[in-house]
Amino acid sequence: MTNSSTSAARLAPPIGGFQEIDGRRVFVHRAGSGGPAVVFLPGASAVGLDYFGVQQGVSQFTTAVVYDRGGTGYSDPLPLPRTAAAVAAELHELLRAQDIAAPYVLAAHSLGGFYAHRFAQLYPQDVAGLVWLDALHRDWDDFIPPAAGLAAGEQMAPDLEQLQQMRPALREMFAELRADYPEHVRQSLIDAKVSDEWIRVGIAERGTLVELATELRAGPNVPDVPVVALTVVGIDPAQRALMSERTLQEMHDGKTRMDAALVNAVSHGEQRILSDTLHHRLCFDRPDAVVQAIRDVVDRAARP
Repeated sequence: MTNSSTSAARLAPPIGGFQEIDGRRVFVHRAGSGGPAVVFLPGASAVGLDYFGVQQGVSQFTTAVVYDRGGTGYSDPLPLPRTAAAVAAELHELLRAQDIAAPYVLAAHSLGGFYAHRFAQLYPQDVAGLVWLDALHRDWDDFIPPAAGLAAGEQMAPDLEQLQQMRPALREMFAELRADYPEHVRQSLIDAKVSDEWIRVGIAERGTLVELATELRAGPNVPDVPVVALTVVGIDPAQRALMSERTLQEMHDGKTRMDAALVNAVSHGEQRILSDTLHHRLCFDRPDAVVQAIRDVVDRAARP
C-alpha cells in the first residue's frame, strides 16, 4: 500500500517546522537545551506532537526533539511502508542537519521500538541511552502467544472503513487525551489525526511488522547503554473484545518477560511495570513516569 496523496502535505503544523532531507520536508519540533538530546520515536498512527506533553517535561532538563517520519504526520508523503534502515537513516540525517549533537537518548513508543533498535544497530556510537515506552521488540513472537503475535497484529488492525466508522469516537478520545495541550496545537492536531490521509498512513505502517522484526534479527542486540523499559499491563477494553482473557494474560506476562530480557542484556537496565494505564495512553496518563524514566537515563548516560 502506498500513500502518495499530497493533501497531507498541505496540513500546516501548529508548532515546529521542517527540515529538508533528500528534497522533501520532514517535520521537526525541538525544545529545551543541553545534552544528551532526547528524541521521541512515535508509534504507528502516532505523530511527533502526540508526545508534546512529555516533550515539555523533558525540555526542562535537556534538548527534547519530536518529529514525523517521512510519509507520516506533517512530513511530506512517501510510499509506505519503508524498511527500518530507511527510517533510521532519515532520522540520523535529520539530527545532523538540525545540528543536534550525538549521542542521543532514544525514547521509543510502540512501533518506534523497531526504528530505535535499527538506529542503534546502524549508529551504535550515536546512542547514549534507550527509553522503551511499551515498545515493540524484534523478539516479540518468541514471548507472545500467536493470537497476539506480529502476524496477527497485521491482520487484526482495523481497515480504513472501520476506522472511518470509529471517527467520532476517535475524535473524542484524541480530544480527551490532549485536554492539556495549548488550544491552537490541540484542535489542529485532532483534525489532522482523524483525516483519511493520516488514518491511511497508520494502516500502511502496521502492514509489515513481521518483515521489520526479520530485518532487525539480522543485526546485533541493543548496545550496552543505560536502558529503562516501561512495561504497560493495564487491561484495554478494546483488546478484551478481540482476544480471550487467557490470551490477554499471556500477552502481558510475555511482554513483561520480553522487556526484562531487554534490560537484563545491558549493564545498566531497569524495568518499571505500569498497571494503571494502557499502551496508547501511556504518555497522557503517566507523563510523570515517562519523564522520570527519561531523566534517569539522561543522568546515567551523562555519568562517565
